[in-house]
Amino acid sequence: MATELDNSPPVEQAEPRPLFVAHLEVRWRDLDAFNHVNNSTYLTYLEEARLQWLRHVPGPWFDESSMPVLAASNLNYRQPIAWPGHLAVELFCERLGNSSITLAHRVVDAEHTDQLYCDGQVVLVWMNPTTGKPVPLPQAIRDSAADGA
Repeated sequence: MATELDNSPPVEQAEPRPLFVAHLEVRWRDLDAFNHVNNSTYLTYLEEARLQWLRHVPGPWFDESSMPVLAASNLNYRQPIAWPGHLAVELFCERLGNSSITLAHRVVDAEHTDQLYCDGQVVLVWMNPTTGKPVPLPQAIRDSAADGA
């Protein structure tokens, strides 16, 4: 039995669409002795991007019995960030769990988004602040993550 060869060109996969993009300015105070952004400041940039995203989530995403905590972070430093600088922090939903969300991130130059400074992931877990136990991921977060996927 003969088989037919597929001579069609390969299908290009579309780049994933960011869940949210935060625009930030590099501050003079962000620099270290080597005159580039200190590695710990990248975590502040990611925190600010997440908070900007959460402010845009329609519907309740925290209350007195459910709020997010940072459970893990993975940052790959690709190249130094200099001052002055205009950054775009792109957030992507990588995984939705029962009580957690894994957000992939890319820190890039706002005008030249092919200039990658940092990438990686963070994991947010929703928990009850009184008991310290995980609680279900709020529906507003699930819906927002699905809209960005």
